[in-house]
Amino acid sequence: MTTTGQLGDPPAPGAPALELRDLSVTFRTEGGIVSAVDRVSLDLAPGEIVGMVGESGCGKSVTAMSIAGLLPESARISGSIRLQGTELVGARDSVLRRVRGKEIAYIFQEPMSSLNPVLTVGRQITEVLQVHERMSRRAARARAVELLTLVGIPSPATRVDNYPHQLSGGMRQRVMIAMAVACGPKVLVADEPTTALDVTVQAGILQVLRDLRDRLGTSILIITHDLGVIADVADRVVVMYAGRVVERAQVTDLFAHPHHRYTAGLLSASPTPGVHAGTQRLQEIPGLVPVLSTQPDACTFADRCPAADARCRDAAPPLAAVAAATDHLAACWHPCPIPRTQPEEASA
Repeated sequence: MTTTGQLGDPPAPGAPALELRDLSVTFRTEGGIVSAVDRVSLDLAPGEIVGMVGESGCGKSVTAMSIAGLLPESARISGSIRLQGTELVGARDSVLRRVRGKEIAYIFQEPMSSLNPVLTVGRQITEVLQVHERMSRRAARARAVELLTLVGIPSPATRVDNYPHQLSGGMRQRVMIAMAVACGPKVLVADEPTTALDVTVQAGILQVLRDLRDRLGTSILIITHDLGVIADVADRVVVMYAGRVVERAQVTDLFAHPHHRYTAGLLSASPTPGVHAGTQRLQEIPGLVPVLSTQPDACTFADRCPAADARCRDAAPPLAAVAAATDHLAACWHPCPIPRTQPEEASA
């Protein structure tokens, strides 16, 4: 294991909080080897919120779970995952135990199955503090009340003694966030944090994440199917398809001018705010995500892409800058053209 920094130290000026380089994950199954993640690279800057989107089965959650070594023993990981310069791929269990919960924390998508039903929420928060921060029981309880206040739970001194079933779905999700940020992690991974929540509660959860980023400087990787969530909260967005990153850009650039045909399909399949539901026809993406026993040396989206040709089926396109937009990358041989500026827009 190569170490260039100490866990717990702030990142060097300009250095990312988290670096993934050529991360690949395969699973050995009864049907053979399945390639779930293929050479994924991304950076997460201090205080940045990066959104990761894509259909189910595209490798988002596997990528996220691999960061802190949470995958089953059947997983084989290659490439590099660096947290503040410390390599996590192949790291000893003792290193990963120090990382989990303290340096990297997770918010899982179903709090009712993630929280222990026989322990109060306060007990579950204080356990994190006692293990990682060596707090006394009394100090940990006081901190738990502060954390419940931080995430916007009313009457926190009372709610700290509630069991998960006594709380609403939105409040349980806030408890999960309180547990995740208890030790001030450098990186927070939120896997579908607003699933099954109504829009009002969802807006509250997203505001909590923004506030935590602003107050604590935490870097956040948010995984979701909901492009509206990405547009609302993310600074940059990574689009995954069949285990690969197919597009990466600033969120405003990606929504304004998607370059990969898959990204354009996702946007076309999402309702546009302000357009009456009865007058808008959503465009579905035909076909299904391929089951990848091996990663082909080809564009994995070719069978679903209207612009695909022989080149797409013979060689995998690299993730490269499109035109002059050096911070907007797409892996596509035939990227979507940027609409020309209309004369009236140019003169405005």
